[in-house]
Amino acid sequence: MSDLSQNSSSRGAVNSGSMPSMRALLTLLAVLLLAAVPFIVPSMQLLINLALAKGLAVLGVTVLLRAGQVSFGHALFFGISAYAGAFLTASLPGADIILVLIAGVLGAAISGLLVGLFVVRYRGIFFGMLNLAFSMIFWSILEKFYHITGGADGIRLTRPSVLGMALERDSFEAVVFYLSVVLMVGLGWFTLRWFASPVGQIFQTIKTNETRLEYLGLSPKRALLSGYLLSAMLCGVGGSLMAMTQGVVTPEYVWWVRSAEMVFIAVLGGAGSVRGAFIGALIYEIVRVYASAFAGDIWQLLLGSFLLVIILFAPGGIMGIVDGLMGRVSRKQHATAPEDAR
Repeated sequence: MSDLSQNSSSRGAVNSGSMPSMRALLTLLAVLLLAAVPFIVPSMQLLINLALAKGLAVLGVTVLLRAGQVSFGHALFFGISAYAGAFLTASLPGADIILVLIAGVLGAAISGLLVGLFVVRYRGIFFGMLNLAFSMIFWSILEKFYHITGGADGIRLTRPSVLGMALERDSFEAVVFYLSVVLMVGLGWFTLRWFASPVGQIFQTIKTNETRLEYLGLSPKRALLSGYLLSAMLCGVGGSLMAMTQGVVTPEYVWWVRSAEMVFIAVLGGAGSVRGAFIGALIYEIVRVYASAFAGDIWQLLLGSFLLVIILFAPGGIMGIVDGLMGRVSRKQHATAPEDAR
């Protein structure tokens, strides 16, 4: 009987240990493959760069999904960050790329704190729609104050310098690409660590049992505000990278469709999944570009049908499918392993 219990416990240890290691290995291979894109398929570099920038913004939406809250207005911080960088380069030509990034994230953080102090008092549909309202107010300001913001035409974000050097377009795009890869890895790891921290655990409890937090003397509003601020800053990083990649900032950055797009991608990749935010963004951008090129009249229908299939047959999104496949492989490997190895 003791042998049987030892065997069952060892099998559980093998299964629980092999999944994270397999997931980490696949993540490493995916990052290395992304880093090799400029050498393997240089024509895809710009597309993937846009997807990575969008993925960082989607990561911000994913943070809120962990607490069971959906924001339909997080493009607000995406756009504020982009405009902050554009105003900086307009007033300080040749500003360094890191300075532009910091200015954008700082703008997103300040606005996230101001908006967050108000919206964290609400939950559910009220939370989502209030975020949408703030986003649309800012969009109206961008449209109306055309003598400052350029109106619907937007404003240019002149190419920043890199460590004091003015680079040509191809070299600058390569720098932005690898900066996006580094930020994807670094901020993705940080977000996972934040979820595992005491603050992150309290934040996620809002989804399951907010009342218990109040009984324990903890403030759900303060916990949600901390996650909301992180979410806004992640969207800000994505907005800055998108603006530097495209070289122009328009009110479309904060339009409600952009916010809905972020939620779409988060659900597609796997609601609440850090890796799913980037995988969903990559799939979305690739499908959107090629579907619009070869099926220009129905590409929205194709994307909508794809998401409908995911929701109906794979509620966990793309990452849910991947985790399921890895679980099957892990169980099969354990089943075919020699008896003495068990």
